[in-house]
Amino acid sequence: MAGSDDLVLQGEWPEIVRQIRARTPARVLMGRAGAAYRTATQLELREAHAAARDAVRAELNLEQQFRPEFLKQWELFEVSTQASSKEEYLQHPNLGRAFADASRVELQRRCRPGADLQIAIGDGLSISAVVAQVPALLPALAAGAQARGWRLGLPFVIRHCRVGILNQIGELLTPQVAVLLIGERPGLATAESLSAYMAYRPQPGHTDADRNLISNIHARGISPADAAVRILDLAAGMMRNRCSGTRLEGTHPDHVGKGTLN
Repeated sequence: MAGSDDLVLQGEWPEIVRQIRARTPARVLMGRAGAAYRTATQLELREAHAAARDAVRAELNLEQQFRPEFLKQWELFEVSTQASSKEEYLQHPNLGRAFADASRVELQRRCRPGADLQIAIGDGLSISAVVAQVPALLPALAAGAQARGWRLGLPFVIRHCRVGILNQIGELLTPQVAVLLIGERPGLATAESLSAYMAYRPQPGHTDADRNLISNIHARGISPADAAVRILDLAAGMMRNRCSGTRLEGTHPDHVGKGTLN
């Protein structure tokens, strides 16, 4: 009887197994050499691990990582949290949940308060995700918000950002719904996965229970176009029900989740 390696080489897996393998980036049924992965799989794993480490450690640079016309079109500007370096950000998460004093002043100077939808872009734990997904996602969100007649706040980028910064966005800019597009913690499947954390009228003291999450926005997950539809529908549900997080789940079950990673 043929061994598992023979089946891999000959492509003789049953149809149900082939369908499973096609639908997941997980490295299952890849074949083996003795008790180990084959060399090609080992090298792929090492490459993915290196990409994940690079994504976490990389620093945000708007001018280098985004096209000049994109920055000009959206008037993107950068503010920062109280974490002064990537190392400090990784070691002291609370610093990534509060704006630096100068950034608070800059936000209040440049952004009009009271928007229906306020979008912020945080580097989070993957610069690669932000660079890969935001150029397609931001225009789709803006177009959808305009079609619904919503007032869209001026988007901005946050360096050394954690999800809890949503509370201060709410405190400073008082939007109906705040959306934070932030790089997810990378894994061995992809380093380019983005999350959208959302909250209705966020304010100091709010926790993960007051937020909702749409995650896995990347090439093999939710496309930016589909993510935009889900984000806008969820924002509409928040506005309609005047709540978010666990209180929204019973009234708006589709695409609702709670975030806990940042």
